Amino acid sequence: MSIPTWTDAPLLGFDTETTGTNVEKDRIVTVALVHSVGPGREHETVATWLIDPGVEIPEPAQRVHGISTEHAREHGMQPAAALEEVATMIVEALGKDVPLVAFNIGFDLAILENELTRLGLPTLVQRLGHDIAPVIDGLVIDRGVDRYRKGKRTLTDVLAHYGLEQDGRLHTADVDVSATLDVVRAIAAKYPQVASSSLEELHREQVGWHRRWAEGMNEWLTKKGKTPDVNTAWPL
Repeated sequence: MSIPTWTDAPLLGFDTETTGTNVEKDRIVTVALVHSVGPGREHETVATWLIDPGVEIPEPAQRVHGISTEHAREHGMQPAAALEEVATMIVEALGKDVPLVAFNIGFDLAILENELTRLGLPTLVQRLGHDIAPVIDGLVIDRGVDRYRKGKRTLTDVLAHYGLEQDGRLHTADVDVSATLDVVRAIAAKYPQVASSSLEELHREQVGWHRRWAEGMNEWLTKKGKTPDVNTAWPL
């Protein structure tokens, strides 16, 4: 009889689609939160938000997620109302020790925290009264357990590496979240040390894995004569 692990317990998947990649200046266009109580789509409850960011959505961002400025203006919620709902759901889950799961979560958390601040709303850290935890990042864990694997580590690449089907259009927030939940369960199935870790231990491991990767990237950038600007802190 197998011992239950965090992979058998509820998880809250999280993803954003945005106007760009600058976490300080860009805005959130869509958010998906997927509450999962077991492997497979039949165990998922999906909540999504379409937001009018209040600015033009640049063409490159539209090509990624398919949402035009006009569509967002016509059908989107106001940012403050939408992101208050999102933050409330995230804090409620973390308060019950349900981990927040994403792929490259540092980006999503940073842009969300900056948006909440801009809108005059309490940040996740302020609401929690402590650092954002527990968090599970499919990208960070994949880099940690398979450090020297060659090639890219986009969500598409990592899905392929673990032999997972891509069922739907990636860069749609809810599809990305479901795919990420599949990835973290696949990693845990392949690496028993990941599955057997407590959420607290796994969070701590990811902090170290990310720091090691970021320091390596900064060394590489320095050698190339570029600015070593990769943040060594995780998840924020």
